[in-house]
Amino acid sequence: MNNTRYRFETGAVTHSGCVRDHNEDRFLAASEQGIWLVADGMGGHFGGDLAAQMIVDRAESVSRASSAPDLNARFRDRIVQANQDIRDHSARNDGATIGATLATLLIHESNFAGIWCGDSRLYRLRDGALTQLSRDHTEVQELLDSGAITAEQAETWPRKNVITRAIGVEAEADLDHVSGDLRDRDTFLLCSDGLTGHMADDEIAAIMRGRSSQAACDALLEETLQRGASDNVTLIIVRCAHKTMVSDDDIAGREFEGRRA
Repeated sequence: MNNTRYRFETGAVTHSGCVRDHNEDRFLAASEQGIWLVADGMGGHFGGDLAAQMIVDRAESVSRASSAPDLNARFRDRIVQANQDIRDHSARNDGATIGATLATLLIHESNFAGIWCGDSRLYRLRDGALTQLSRDHTEVQELLDSGAITAEQAETWPRKNVITRAIGVEAEADLDHVSGDLRDRDTFLLCSDGLTGHMADDEIAAIMRGRSSQAACDALLEETLQRGASDNVTLIIVRCAHKTMVSDDDIAGREFEGRRA
């Protein structure tokens, strides 16, 4: 049976932010299947929100897997299908650039995997330290990796938000992957860049510590909104514990309506 060793406390929230007139982000929190994901749509009125929803719809169809490799294979197959769905939608809209970034957490028993494409991120809070497990697919990250610019320069780089990968943009989805063993009390954060565009990692970690999953999500969103939330904001927090340590309840994500200054 899937996820027999751990239980999960999941919090999730999505918001259009203070500037955008609609929300192109979507998320999925499916603990029974061991799948959590955030998809950040791009394409505006041509259908960025539809691209993100197509990813969620495909991922939601994954049934319980027999092993971690099986779950990984099933999920990747759905992303291949979603990639084609998005490209077909683009073709019906005169080839408009439509796509979505993706950050995913997969868990089967004591194994976890992160799969991502673009600049939506996956973090892990372990023993009080927050680590970014994903690596942004952006122009500025490539410049940093090559040594062409410094971290200080990257903060104000004019093309900071230009992504180099997204689901639906190319004929094949180019995914990155990380995996490892799950530990008791591991806490994962998945988020769109609407959060990380306003908050540094140490600030995020400080809010996550000592709060329940949903309370941490609410607090992170509130702080982002207070800072102007120039983009859609979506995040999921998943706290993992041995079955004897936490309740079996999953806290459903909720959408905050309206816009705040």
